[in-house]
Amino acid sequence: MKIALATPHFPKSIADGLDKVQQLAAEAAKQGAVIVCFPETFIPGYPLIEADVPKPSKAELSEALSKVCAIAKANNIAIIIPMDWYEGNQFYNVAQVISAEGEVLGYQTKNQLDPSEDQQWQPGNQRHLFELGGVKFGITICHEGFRYPESVRWAAREGAHVVFHPHLSGSDVKGKQIIEWCSPGSPYYEKAMMMRALENTIYFASVGYAMKYQESTSAIIAPDGECLAYQPYGQEGVIVTEIELEKATGFLGKRFKADLYQ
Repeated sequence: MKIALATPHFPKSIADGLDKVQQLAAEAAKQGAVIVCFPETFIPGYPLIEADVPKPSKAELSEALSKVCAIAKANNIAIIIPMDWYEGNQFYNVAQVISAEGEVLGYQTKNQLDPSEDQQWQPGNQRHLFELGGVKFGITICHEGFRYPESVRWAAREGAHVVFHPHLSGSDVKGKQIIEWCSPGSPYYEKAMMMRALENTIYFASVGYAMKYQESTSAIIAPDGECLAYQPYGQEGVIVTEIELEKATGFLGKRFKADLYQ
């Protein structure tokens, strides 16, 4: 079973983002991946201080989602597309899950917002497990996956083989350039990715943007904590890795004794 992470440059617009989805999803499918995940709020793009990202309308987002569904069907690949989303009176940061047939299977909301995001989105309040082609997976979005490991442990205890982690860390205008995976001198983010896999005995697939000054990159981590593949810093592209479901036992996650912490 092959999974893919797509690491694009920051989109200039929704149309530009959709072009990148088409290009990178096709590349992932060409390499035999059954599912590909994109970075946090890739449609329309994360609202960075340095980037002018107008708040999209409900109609714009619905149309964009329909186009991603068409891309998934045309390339016969499932797509996790993180995006802004309206649900009733709420405005969420979500990751939509689309099957290889182009069907929307549901979405995971970002439930633990970074304090800086309190005025941007409303927090969600539910967690979901998804299944495609025999692979069970959860999704945790950026801040909550880095700082709230419970979001990953929940999925592991529910039987997930892998947790996808769309995120954004870094900037195109300022910061430090990283050249070595999990360097002792780099920010803690990549160490957190390793721990989310190791402490739950599942695969952890973390995916971000290609930026000039990244604080972490896209990587697929095995249940024993080994980094199986990572995207070169600052470079747009796709990484594809074969995962072995029998190794994703969730052993350590399932041994958690919740009753000790009542």
